[in-house]
Amino acid sequence: MQSMVTSLMVRRLTARFFAWCLAGIAAIAGMPAQASDVAPTVLDAQQQRIDIMQRAASAAVAIFAGEAGGGSGVLISSAGYALTNFHVVQPAGVAMKCGLADGRLYDAVLVGLDPTGDVALVKLLGRDDFPFAEFANSDDVEVGDFCFAAGNPFLLATDFQPSISAGIVSGTRRYQFPAGTILEYADCLQVDAAINPGNSGGGLFDAQGRLIGVNGRASFEKRGRVNVGVGYAISANQLRNFLGLLKGGRLVDHATLGATVATSADGRVVVSDILESSDAWKRGLRYDDEIVSLAGRSVRTVNAFKNILGTLPAGWQVPLVYRRGGRREEIVVRLSSVHTAAELANIVEGKPKIPAGQPPMPPEHGGPGAPKEGGGPGKGGGPKEPEEQQRRAQLPEDVKAVYESRRGFTNYHFNTVERDRVARLIAADGLAAPLGPRWVLAGRLATGQAFRIELSDTEGVIDLPTGTTRVDATGELDINPSPPGSGGMLAALLVWRRLLREGPEPLGRTSYWGTAPLDPRSFGEAGEPRLVDMLESSVAGVEARFTVGNDGFVNGIELWTAPDVDPCVVRFTAAEPDRGQNLPKGIPAVIEVRHGDELFGEFQVEHAALETAANETGADGPAPEPQALPGGGT
Repeated sequence: MQSMVTSLMVRRLTARFFAWCLAGIAAIAGMPAQASDVAPTVLDAQQQRIDIMQRAASAAVAIFAGEAGGGSGVLISSAGYALTNFHVVQPAGVAMKCGLADGRLYDAVLVGLDPTGDVALVKLLGRDDFPFAEFANSDDVEVGDFCFAAGNPFLLATDFQPSISAGIVSGTRRYQFPAGTILEYADCLQVDAAINPGNSGGGLFDAQGRLIGVNGRASFEKRGRVNVGVGYAISANQLRNFLGLLKGGRLVDHATLGATVATSADGRVVVSDILESSDAWKRGLRYDDEIVSLAGRSVRTVNAFKNILGTLPAGWQVPLVYRRGGRREEIVVRLSSVHTAAELANIVEGKPKIPAGQPPMPPEHGGPGAPKEGGGPGKGGGPKEPEEQQRRAQLPEDVKAVYESRRGFTNYHFNTVERDRVARLIAADGLAAPLGPRWVLAGRLATGQAFRIELSDTEGVIDLPTGTTRVDATGELDINPSPPGSGGMLAALLVWRRLLREGPEPLGRTSYWGTAPLDPRSFGEAGEPRLVDMLESSVAGVEARFTVGNDGFVNGIELWTAPDVDPCVVRFTAAEPDRGQNLPKGIPAVIEVRHGDELFGEFQVEHAALETAANETGADGPAPEPQALPGGGT
């Protein structure tokens, strides 16, 4: 009822204001006018704008953190996931109260944090049909575009009805340096719509009511806590890049190239320093190389370089184009983390930075200062067990059911949710456990020569023109990265087979990594890179990451036999029955294997035999027997 009254008041006030404006214009023109004289198209446009703002208001969240204050958020899914700012939820901890325009107050739980980007993901509880806003492509936003914000300035929305402020986009791709904090606003939108304290975390919408950003900073530090017409919003495309990691309950970090840049005397952006341990160095980048583009975007200034990096998560691979001596080079680089895990944990707790000269080891190696088991949302060196139990006892019952503390995560419960979702996708598309232990794939290399691969619970065997290679599947896979030069192709295929047959949980220590580009080289192309789910697993002495499409097809594997070596990268191309590729579901038609900068081989699968427990035959009949191959292999 309150929402309906508010809607009616908005309509009446809008109509009166419009009529008043019309009368004033008519008076200036020296002729009478009535509201009924307004063209229907004008009235329709006005009504459409009102409806759009009301829909956006229904997705606006008023966040209350008790005595710690609060702010705003915006719902992005019917399941209740909502984006907001890190600085809004930091005082609240794990649980908070959230109000919607329907007049109801909901419990909410913290899901994931991106402290550097000032982003947090929370989940409202109690229903699965929440109203939500759809993402726009923020790269399409231009200066002068109409925009409006919906939020809770000065925490005025005690009735949960959001305030609406409208304006235009004043600038795009703005870079706001940390300025005494770690909050880095990169590639953000500048708007003149009123953004005041309390608006933080709320949605910024375009004329169609689509989400183009999440409001954060505003320029009022030296002018009192009032808006002066300069506000900044984190772009929708940056939010989309990090959303998969946040939904996985992670404590997320931003990316660094492992290199710094500067402006040369002739105006070029050149590498001024670079770590020899960085992937960029391994791929060939050196001092004084000119950076031409990064992640598909042109780099013309140092700020442009920082802007691009600021929108990318650590761990992604992106294309980099550089020029040396007039020669253009294109490489794909893996981005590193800006902070260590312990530094991120300290940031969440509001602790000072770790002293220089005392760099902690990553949490997976149990280094000093790393987050400990039972340590709350990303807590470094977490509280003792009784304190954790006391903290948990104070949570609302519905929040307790969806919160799990674990080292290196904000909320591990949601990592399990995402891992199990991907497991169901794989099970629906891939190969079930009843299939027997021996798989045989046979076909030809891109050169036309024959190959044969056999995978089982006991070993992996590959017959190539250069000879036969075997790997013991029952031991540690890191001791034999065969075949030579592949970086561990057989180990990768053995782990892949286990994933398809057993699922992620029995495979080993398997978690949901987040989302990443399926093809890193697709940046800058129409539609931007396709993001796919990633699982990471530690099994049999190796570390592996699997990319999984929305259809459940496992698109590829990255496998490390040691932390400081290049991974074996295996890419799968799905079979297309229309082209006569009649392979069992889940089995690829093409297997591409790379190690470092080198292509090891392209394997075109023509036959696949998968044993069954009953008759040891597969989709194509009995398994292909070993055949003589050029070069002595069998």
